[in-house]
Amino acid sequence: MALSDTEADEDRSVEAATSMTVYVCITCKRASDPEEGVRPGLVLARETARAAQGTGVTVRQVKCLANCSRSLSAAIRRDGAWTYVFGGLDETRDAEALIDGARLFARASDGLMPWRGRPEILKRGLVASVPPIDFVEEETE
Repeated sequence: MALSDTEADEDRSVEAATSMTVYVCITCKRASDPEEGVRPGLVLARETARAAQGTGVTVRQVKCLANCSRSLSAAIRRDGAWTYVFGGLDETRDAEALIDGARLFARASDGLMPWRGRPEILKRGLVASVPPIDFVEEETE
């Protein structure tokens, strides 16, 4: 989905004001991957960092997201909002999806990543959504 110049400018201004970080597990590999050599998670981290250039999204490498059964994993975090953990990612295809998801999340006024417009891998690969540290659930009767 291509953005108009005005939408692109709005995107940049929202993202500049919202701290978006994508954490990519660099130790991730599939059970069928060899132990030696470059881990697919590291490849995904490098590709995601490349895709993030000029977007205002920060990409950080982490050694483990403890999601090994779902192989390649990443988390998208926004200050004062929920954090989303994804698994089943592919190192050759999903870097752009992570950045697109982070940019979509940056524009969300309610601190939740919208379902509509979310890349397909971020829909089917969702592992967990984690509330912000200061989150208080509204009591219901």
